[in-house]
Amino acid sequence: MVTLCLYIGQCHMAGVLSQRGSRTSVKAILMATTSSTLDSKREPVTATAIGTRRKRPFLLDLYSTAVGKKYVMAISGIAMMGFVLFHMIGNLKMYMGETALNHYAEFLKELLYPLAPKGVVLWILRGGLITMLLLHLHAAWSLTRLNRFARAVKYQGPRDYQVAKFASRTMRWTGIIVLSYLIWHILDLTLGVVNTTGTNGEFVKGEVYQNVLNSLNRPVVAAFYVVANVLLGIHLFHGAWSIFQSLGWNNPRFNTWRRGFATAFATIVVVGNVSFPIAVIAGIVK
Repeated sequence: MVTLCLYIGQCHMAGVLSQRGSRTSVKAILMATTSSTLDSKREPVTATAIGTRRKRPFLLDLYSTAVGKKYVMAISGIAMMGFVLFHMIGNLKMYMGETALNHYAEFLKELLYPLAPKGVVLWILRGGLITMLLLHLHAAWSLTRLNRFARAVKYQGPRDYQVAKFASRTMRWTGIIVLSYLIWHILDLTLGVVNTTGTNGEFVKGEVYQNVLNSLNRPVVAAFYVVANVLLGIHLFHGAWSIFQSLGWNNPRFNTWRRGFATAFATIVVVGNVSFPIAVIAGIVK
């Protein structure tokens, strides 16, 4: 009897140990399988994470922000303001006669000649101006989208909006009209596509003075130049005002100085440019 009990006890202990061993082996198998599965899944995730950490160039990263777009608007605006001013000053030679204006046009073609081939520097400047224009347009369009869909705050600050209310309201439309005027101006006096009222109905390259007279002697064209330059002045006024805000130089203590600068700059450009069609139509320049 005792022997039988001992046998049963040994069998029971063997079963327990067998169960424990099987549980341990199953647990080991599960752990090994799970760890291998996790290890196999971690590699692609890690590789993907590393791939997404690539940084863009600093300038592109800055331009992707609203602040960066405002910087581009301001810098490109300054470049184009300088061009508009010096272009107007150069065209004032029209009042000095045909020889003076044609000589000025030839001088532009010979910038840095003979260090650079004739006309190359002028085309480089034109390329830079076109680049500034495209950046200005893209930044303006991008900021409009950001202001419309991302936040309720407009591009202009509330204080500046009160100061330049009409100019800021019409900024988009004056910009579109000024762009149309620029395209017409190039077709009219640079390429001569829409200026065929000269001798034998042909545009003569190099005869800048005569081409200007032929163009502005048309009352409709002269009126368009006047209206377009008035709208250019409105655009310049708000642009000159908001440049300081875009660059962060918008201390209220300088508002009077900013307003004076914007008004003076826009007035000088408008008066100079508008005087050309009026002088031609009135017969002052002929």
